[in-house]
Amino acid sequence: MNSDYYYMQLALKEAQVAYSINEVPVGVVVVDSKNLILCKTHNVREKKTSIFGHAEIDAINFISKKNNSWRLSDCTFYVTLEPCIMCMISLIQARIKGLVFGAYDPKGGAISLGYNFCKDQRLNHSFSVIGGLLEEESANLLKDFFKSRRKKN
Repeated sequence: MNSDYYYMQLALKEAQVAYSINEVPVGVVVVDSKNLILCKTHNVREKKTSIFGHAEIDAINFISKKNNSWRLSDCTFYVTLEPCIMCMISLIQARIKGLVFGAYDPKGGAISLGYNFCKDQRLNHSFSVIGGLLEEESANLLKDFFKSRRKKN
């Protein structure tokens, strides 16, 4: 089995956890260069009442504290939704190795909006990106979540 699919499936499980606690269902798994899982988490914006409660930011903070370093240069992030501009810049600042994401986000995703910072040679760091892995599963989870939210309102 392709390890990218395996880690993305774990990220989807994290997104399902977020869904179950009424958070926008975005999950992340972070793996180091030895394929060790360093962190599994999900959105916590409602729980923390903070705009910084995105799954990627939560993972960066957790790993940075655990490793006593903000440099995450051997880390690959598996995220169920294309990162927003804030998260993409944070991933650049953390000096990550790579990003694999599921669903594209045409209204909020950095790359979809044309902000392909991870490839911008004017910045001091770039990283590899694979988009659309388990895209349908990731997108369907988000669609179901927002559909259920609309029904409640």
